[in-house]
Amino acid sequence: LFLLLLQLCTPRTSPQLHRCPDACICTSDLLSCSRRMLQRVPQALPPTTTTLDLSHNALTQLHDHWLATLPHLEALHINHNQIRDLPPRAFHNASFLRHLDMSSNHLQAVKRHYFEALVSLEELLLYNNHITRVDENAFAKLSDLRKVYLSWNNLTAFPFHAVQGLGIYNLRTLDLSSNNLSSIPVEVLAALPESIGNGLYLHNNPIRCSCPLYLMLQRWNQRGFSSVKDFSEEHTCKVSDNVPRSLIKFLKHSHMFENCSVSAEDGHLLHLEVMVGQPTLLSCNTSNTSLPHTATAYMWITPHHEPIKHPGNSNRSLEVYRNGSLRIAVAKPWLSGVYVGLAMNSPYNFSRMCEFNMTVLYPKAAGETFSTGLTTLLGCIVSLVLVIIYLYLTPCRCLGCCKKPAPLSPPQECSAQSSILSTTPPATDGPNRKASANKHVVFLEPIRETQNGKIRLALGEDFPDPKHPKVLQLKSDSESISSVFSDTPIVS
Repeated sequence: LFLLLLQLCTPRTSPQLHRCPDACICTSDLLSCSRRMLQRVPQALPPTTTTLDLSHNALTQLHDHWLATLPHLEALHINHNQIRDLPPRAFHNASFLRHLDMSSNHLQAVKRHYFEALVSLEELLLYNNHITRVDENAFAKLSDLRKVYLSWNNLTAFPFHAVQGLGIYNLRTLDLSSNNLSSIPVEVLAALPESIGNGLYLHNNPIRCSCPLYLMLQRWNQRGFSSVKDFSEEHTCKVSDNVPRSLIKFLKHSHMFENCSVSAEDGHLLHLEVMVGQPTLLSCNTSNTSLPHTATAYMWITPHHEPIKHPGNSNRSLEVYRNGSLRIAVAKPWLSGVYVGLAMNSPYNFSRMCEFNMTVLYPKAAGETFSTGLTTLLGCIVSLVLVIIYLYLTPCRCLGCCKKPAPLSPPQECSAQSSILSTTPPATDGPNRKASANKHVVFLEPIRETQNGKIRLALGEDFPDPKHPKVLQLKSDSESISSVFSDTPIVS
């Protein structure tokens, strides 16, 4: 009975769920069924699959909930097949899918229900299809979408208003190159953040030539946008609708647009200089907008591509008033850049009001402080140099010693003087008195020969016989003592 119950309770489909289809190659989380000429999706796909490759087959359709058995799927490759349409719930069980490649198929349009369930989708590849239309809200619910590739299709128009609401957040690449776009809303594109303009590819389209279009792309080229800079020779415009092949490379042959005034595009760009720490108010002329004032809301795009709506950001350093003005509480250096003011009457219908290029400057006092600090540093260096000169290049303090000695004078006269100064005079007469006297006599002999004025005068005036030994001994002792305690310099 126990074995019977065990057989009944064991699901018979579990071995098949983990079984790899015969026409595929399976690893731990990769299932590859590429280039097998499959006309339908294999049954019983392994549930551990995170990457499914069905490319280069003959698939013509996908069924609703066909990914229900793949709860961990993150990447799906269905490129190079023959799929023309998608059922309403084809991806309703793929909420974790991040990469979807449906390029090189036969899709005719991008409808709203195609990808609305892919809330985690980041990359969508739809190039090289037969797409002629993209619904306005086809990407409305894809808040994590970063890259969309729609090149090499048959698009004649695109809902750029829908991209505005989406592009403010995560969208970085929108490839619309090599289509049949005949006109684009320049005002809408100019209001997009720089992160979108840098990844908005419009080359190889028969867009009608106009000064606003030329000035916008020229401005993007000067800013170094890769979407324009890397494809400058492939940006073409159509001169006349009556001449089918009247396409020119207008960025390469810019001399044809010399009459286009730069103010036509840059008239909205206002340059503003403010000092650090000052409050600043950016105000636009809201009367220029064509939206009804009662239903109009306002939003600003900061230089860091951050959308700011009423009432402002979280810490209220940036505030948006009801009339559309932007108040910057305290100007900081990192707040410098281009601020774009937008007016909107729906989440996907924006129009640009104005654009400010704000530069935050430091006051002049900061420059004076730097100059004072530099002057102090130079003063310290000069003082140090003077101290070194004083220590190593100062002349001898004994002026008589520094002069070149006379031919008859014995050498090292300064050493004799310093020896006299370092000798302690005798206090009493005794046995040491004679030795002390002999020492003084020896050192005083050179001084007498050099005709030191003080010694010579003392011997000549006070003693009639300067050669007497007693006189010489007493005089030398007294002069040694006086020379030790005298601060008067000896002048020759």
